[in-house]
Amino acid sequence: MSSEVIYRQLGSNGPKVSALGFGAMGLSAFYGNQVNDAENHEVIKVAVEEGCTFVDTSNIYGPRMGENERFIGQLLKDPSFRSKVFICTKFGIYFSSTGVGLSGKPEDVRRWCEQSLANLQVDCIDLYYQHRVDRSIPIEETWTELKKLKEEGKVKYLGISEATEEEIRKAHAITPISALQIEFSPWTPDIKENGILKVCRELGIAIVAYSPLGRGFLTGVYKSPADLEMGDYRRSNPRFRGEAFSENLKLVDALKEIADRKSVTPAQLTLAWVLAQGDDFIAIPGTKKLGHLKDNIGSRGVTLTAEELQSIDEIVNRIKVVGERDVAGLLAMNAF
Repeated sequence: MSSEVIYRQLGSNGPKVSALGFGAMGLSAFYGNQVNDAENHEVIKVAVEEGCTFVDTSNIYGPRMGENERFIGQLLKDPSFRSKVFICTKFGIYFSSTGVGLSGKPEDVRRWCEQSLANLQVDCIDLYYQHRVDRSIPIEETWTELKKLKEEGKVKYLGISEATEEEIRKAHAITPISALQIEFSPWTPDIKENGILKVCRELGIAIVAYSPLGRGFLTGVYKSPADLEMGDYRRSNPRFRGEAFSENLKLVDALKEIADRKSVTPAQLTLAWVLAQGDDFIAIPGTKKLGHLKDNIGSRGVTLTAEELQSIDEIVNRIKVVGERDVAGLLAMNAF
């Protein structure tokens, strides 16, 4: 499982981090009912050993608040492991007896930061994201508190997720944003057209692509909705259901043709394409299986020619994905 680690700068004011990181959400929940902590610890330890040291979690990943953070904290309490990891977590979404809500109130920001520090068993969070923007209050209130947390040494760098161009500008004016986390892949290339990528490059903000493999769809592993485990939240995702599933396989098949000619897997081709979008792109695929992790890591050794990139771009433009991204549905499923 050897390929050279690629590093990217985390925005104009940040450090070098691994371009291929690790998204830990699925280790606690959402992608099926079975969760094995021992096996999942092994996956994340191998990921870090192999250079995927940019590790992403959130205080709401898992069936209970803080569960995924506490799971990772069991490893981070070891100083030798902590020294290798650039740990990223998020705040802003919460569970309650009435459902799921958002808050960017300063008192909540501070409370959640303290809880995340305790859950992760660290004295400083490397990258702290506003997971979703609370539009019931001015974003400046949230980011003024984040600036204080940074000045106090509780967080090193700040990020935001799924924000608009205006929200990015307003937050960045308070204190620098180092990273925008947003869904990006061949079936969700929206930021290239909607102005988000342009504003991030203007302000020196890195792009952290979550679901870079289309929530696993673009790997070609799934041939029908029945292949998804019971309890897998993707069963409710519009892109994974009925006729949409069949239509979206056309994109997978077209990408697989290029991958086969190049003697790489669809996952490796897709991740290489994401990282080839620019030196400001970082990808955080996640998996519970060592075999899939090995496959993902292999993407670091894949170089795409200008002709291959053009061919993939033409496929992405020609084959339209059926079904919405289901951001609202994910929130309803407690699965951000």
